[in-house]
Amino acid sequence: MTRFLRGFHLHNIQVLLSASSIIVTVLVVVLASLMLFNRFSNVAEENAYLNLKQIVEQVNSNLELYVSGMQDIFEVTQNKIDQVSEVSSNQQLGEQMETILSTREDLVSIALFTTDGVLVNSVPAQPMRKNTRLTKQAWFESALLAPGTLQFTPPHIQNLFKNDYRWVVSMSKMIDYKDESGVKHGILVIDFNFRTIDQLSQRVSLGKNGYVYIIDGIGNIVYHPQQQLIYAGLKYENLEPVLNYKYGSYLDEQNGEQRIITIQTVKTAGWKIIGVAYADEFLGTKKELADFLYQFLLVSILIILIINIYVSATISKPIRRLEQSVKRVEKGDFTPQISVSGVYEVEQLSKRFNLMLRRIRELMDQIIREQEAKRKSEFDVLQSQINPHFLYNTLNSITRMAEMGRNQEVVTTITSLSRFFRLSLSKGKPIITVKDELEHIRHYLIIQSIRFKNKFHYVIEAEEEVMDCLTLKLILQPLVENAIHHGIENSVEDGMIEIKAQLQGEWLQFIIRDNGIGMTQARLAKLLTGDIRSESGSGVGVYNVQERIQLYYGHPYGLHYESEPEEGTTVTVTLPVHRAPGQVEGEENEIGK
Repeated sequence: MTRFLRGFHLHNIQVLLSASSIIVTVLVVVLASLMLFNRFSNVAEENAYLNLKQIVEQVNSNLELYVSGMQDIFEVTQNKIDQVSEVSSNQQLGEQMETILSTREDLVSIALFTTDGVLVNSVPAQPMRKNTRLTKQAWFESALLAPGTLQFTPPHIQNLFKNDYRWVVSMSKMIDYKDESGVKHGILVIDFNFRTIDQLSQRVSLGKNGYVYIIDGIGNIVYHPQQQLIYAGLKYENLEPVLNYKYGSYLDEQNGEQRIITIQTVKTAGWKIIGVAYADEFLGTKKELADFLYQFLLVSILIILIINIYVSATISKPIRRLEQSVKRVEKGDFTPQISVSGVYEVEQLSKRFNLMLRRIRELMDQIIREQEAKRKSEFDVLQSQINPHFLYNTLNSITRMAEMGRNQEVVTTITSLSRFFRLSLSKGKPIITVKDELEHIRHYLIIQSIRFKNKFHYVIEAEEEVMDCLTLKLILQPLVENAIHHGIENSVEDGMIEIKAQLQGEWLQFIIRDNGIGMTQARLAKLLTGDIRSESGSGVGVYNVQERIQLYYGHPYGLHYESEPEEGTTVTVTLPVHRAPGQVEGEENEIGK
């Protein structure tokens, strides 16, 4: 961070490129997302209301058709009565009414009463029940109050005739009929089974929890899917705003839930069909779109940041690399001066290059010493790449577990991480014992096992005689990491990693075996050449382990891979046998000299 702040400058190429492109791109993405959200959310809301309206209109159309058919039957019956001179004793009228009754399965009864409630004629012919309070029933009173107008009653239990307790809706009307004493007023009532209306309404689907109910013109419930709960007072419908609408839609809130209320009127009966749909079901697309765009924005901004930083760094990196190279020879003794103006990097390059020219001879004297130190320097660079790589991945895992509240796993991971790095540092020495290297990889596997939610198991075996042997540190971790990420992570089965340390003649061998997805021969051929790099970190991996071993011990030693697709992978690490000082007489104290 200190080096970054020191190098930060408003004229810096990377700063200019990154800042300008990120600001413009993010603004465009945010603006486009807001416009898309507004557009699609409005369309989704309009479609939801239109869909509900169409469903309720279809129910309304079916009910109007059904009620119209019942009105036709009522008119036919009334016409038959008008044509008869003696209603009470006319056998032909009885047969005609029986025929009308048999034409529809949902017709329950047809009856004609005097205005005093005396039965004149009925089909089917059944004895009347006593104490029915016929003149006080809703269908009778409504017919008397509105002579000549066909009345529809809410559903009720028919209690006029013995042995008949059906749930019916009644059509009634005051009509004129003839008997032996002349023309009289009477009440014609036709009861039809409520089941048909119930079936028409139950077929409607307004989401998972939506429903349709029907009321008459004064707010009496004609049909409700939970009618018993309504009558028992366990469910309540807010009918006040409904009565103010003939058709249309509005939002209503009940028990903390928003509901879309859609209303249509059955013109022939004066009933109102009310569709109730829950807003979170029909307007859920709007919320899903908002969540999607929010995630899209976050991902897009993250990708934009990564791409822009990468592109700007790629553009400015060669210039800064040249500048850094020039800084290494800025103590030269050459006198020629150059002057280059422009952006910040170019100006800095000019100044550093002039300094380099003045000190070039001294740097040439240093070439021999630099060549002698090259081998150790290359090794140190390769090794230093691995530690940040693993730290980056592990800290990411700890962060995610902390965000999910997995505190115990965070403690375990941090404990293993601290022991892991204690062994990694090993007092700055590149050589450690096999015991420490195995302990090091054990803590690494604990961390990865927690990170991957126990997707794999592991076994570490070592012969007692190899524990005090010496080895390069951090050679097992990249190989195990490769087995996890490229072998086991993509496998549908639980993984298994076996690590074994053994002596094989004059060789010390580590064998790492996994049961992952394996590799093709073509991929194996590229693996140790560096053509395949790690896809999940800083770019270090198998190639760097191979390079480190061969830089330190020489080319006869290194890695050997065996793998088949779907058969797993086995990698053998071969090193010379060296023991810790004092274990074998005459053994050198340092390895690799």
